[in-house]
Amino acid sequence: MSGNAALRQQTTGRIVGLHLKPKEGRTRGIPKRPVPWLIVTPDGVEGDFNRWRTEKAAEDPDQAVLLLEEEHLGALRAEGWPVRPGDLGENLLVAGLPSCEWRVGARLRLGDAVLELSKPCDPCVVLYGLPYVGLERGPGFIRTLKGRRGWFARVIRGGTVTPDARVEPI
Repeated sequence: MSGNAALRQQTTGRIVGLHLKPKEGRTRGIPKRPVPWLIVTPDGVEGDFNRWRTEKAAEDPDQAVLLLEEEHLGALRAEGWPVRPGDLGENLLVAGLPSCEWRVGARLRLGDAVLELSKPCDPCVVLYGLPYVGLERGPGFIRTLKGRRGWFARVIRGGTVTPDARVEPI
């Protein structure tokens, strides 16, 4: 294997979870449900409703899709938080992508789609609504999530994303 091929193999991750939450009355966007595929458009994930983005962020294209590192979920569970895929509002759960690839401006190819990481997602009080958090444990959960809530991305090219798709930095 050539040096470039070895480097590419080391920096390639994979999709291990796809999630969305359809609009249902006034409910919040968490937890998101697992789905067999996602259709990503310039406006975000088709069929996914994000109340914050819709009502407060004026459909900000920099918040079109939320990606999360699977490794963060494992660490949170090891710390005693029974967090499950979709609980933090992520659309795409990614495994194996090195931490150096998670940065503002990084472009990732996921199946047919190309996304550009735009900003980290800050934890918010909406997460108090998770059944294992609540008002009493909420502040501690927010502190624990600092730097581990995922990354927002803008859509450079839409497409279909399926489970086990490779995530390739470009």
